Amino acid sequence: MPESPSAPLRWSAYEHEHIERTSDWFWALGIIAVCAALTSVLFGNILFALLIVVAASVIALIARTPPDLHDFEISERGIRAGDALHTYSDIISFWVETEAEDDPLLLVDTTKFMAPNLVIPLGGIDPEHVRAYLRERVDEVPMKEPMAHKILEFFGL
Repeated sequence: MPESPSAPLRWSAYEHEHIERTSDWFWALGIIAVCAALTSVLFGNILFALLIVVAASVIALIARTPPDLHDFEISERGIRAGDALHTYSDIISFWVETEAEDDPLLLVDTTKFMAPNLVIPLGGIDPEHVRAYLRERVDEVPMKEPMAHKILEFFGL
């Protein structure tokens, strides 16, 4: 087991894996959205039909946009993801998920209302160094990647 590093751990990673969508995917999204909107209109709910069309349009726009490269840092102050600092007093627990087929993930449970669960890709940094560094400061509790995050990744968001 590696020693806990004393210097901050810094790395950059994309917020998610970008999947190039074919025109067939966008056609399927459009057909599903139009069918759902027409069904909503038939049931007399025009506002919901409008919401479906707007949501499908937003999903299509976001799916075309490649992910941003974010900077991450774990230091004595806490975990920084981009410009947001999550201090150790806001962090309940963490887990380093290494069993995924792609890059390992750092899962963090926080007390923050708008960001209760953080899913941070570890990129090229050694997961054992991250585990050793955080284990001294926060409880390590086995966690799974939130289902909402998996669904958003499926849509490329």
